Amino acid sequence: MAENERSELRDGGAINKILITNLASMVIMFLVFTGVFYLIMDNMMTKKIANIQISQEELEESDEGDEIERGIIVDLGDFILNLCDEAQKKYLKVNVAIEVSQKETDFAKEEPAKSGGHGGHGEAPAAADPMEAIQKEMAQFKPAIRDAVITNLSSKTSSELASAAGKELAKEQISNDINSILGGEREVLRVSFGQFIIQ
Repeated sequence: MAENERSELRDGGAINKILITNLASMVIMFLVFTGVFYLIMDNMMTKKIANIQISQEELEESDEGDEIERGIIVDLGDFILNLCDEAQKKYLKVNVAIEVSQKETDFAKEEPAKSGGHGGHGEAPAAADPMEAIQKEMAQFKPAIRDAVITNLSSKTSSELASAAGKELAKEQISNDINSILGGEREVLRVSFGQFIIQ
């Protein structure tokens, strides 16, 4: 009987050693896999964060390059035109404005005039309004620009101007015509139609 108990104790001790060894190896494997998983995830997260930062920098750089150029708006007034429809006479009533590029000298600040030695009580003459000067400059081109708009729009049919694509094509053609009139002094940035009624 004592021999059987010793045999069971030895077998039980061996089983305990096997269980402890298996348990220890499982814990070690778990720790190794956890460490490897952590390193892989950390590496992936670092790369993703770096890509996000690079993308953000590229976005900021492209935003700086895509800044919309602002110009000076010149209202050309209202136009009432016959359209080129053959079957039935159609009319177009449209308000057209153009936005032209600015020159570096348009809004340059002038130095105030120095007083002429009258004890500092003399006033400097008021500086000329830059917008007034620009409007005067554009006034010399206005008849030719209005003619270009009339010629362009009156050569269209109502169906051509009814679609958004047709309006955009007309704006592009008007822009090209006006740029040739301005001769490089200024550039048309945009053509805008205010009121646009076809009857």
